[in-house]
Amino acid sequence: MSWSQTTIRLPPKSQGCHLIDHEIERQVPDLRKYKIGMANIFLQHTSASLMLNENADPGTYSRIYYEHGVFSSGIDIDNTLVFTDVRKDMNMALDKIAPENLPYIHTDEGPDDMPGHVKSGIVGVSLNIPITNGRLNTGTWQGIYLCEHRRHNSGRKIVVTLQGQT
Repeated sequence: MSWSQTTIRLPPKSQGCHLIDHEIERQVPDLRKYKIGMANIFLQHTSASLMLNENADPGTYSRIYYEHGVFSSGIDIDNTLVFTDVRKDMNMALDKIAPENLPYIHTDEGPDDMPGHVKSGIVGVSLNIPITNGRLNTGTWQGIYLCEHRRHNSGRKIVVTLQGQT
């Protein structure tokens, strides 16, 4: 049984949910050594969170965007499909659960600070993902998201601990 641990750094991101699967795999080269095991992915912050959620097939989304008459909004500058509906819906739901306009007591760091702590507590700061043949074994439609709950941050650190057979 082998163990390894890497702390990765993510640059500052805008408020919202951001896919980070590829960033984790890029910054954790030891992952490729594991035939079978578990990866614990732990965010060292209290106003952001980690989430496993839908990361859908581009063909499915291109039809959905077109059927609803908003196909062009699903294209970015490089003419690559950008899928933001799950992310936008997640942000909307979290904002309803922990809005900024509640009479919070902890407000020294701004109106988005306490809602950020609430959202982080609800969503969570760690994930356990199986490792199979050197890859994170997420489902076909699953992606790992960093959910940034503050408008301003200085980047985030994530500790990735691997355990398994190499």
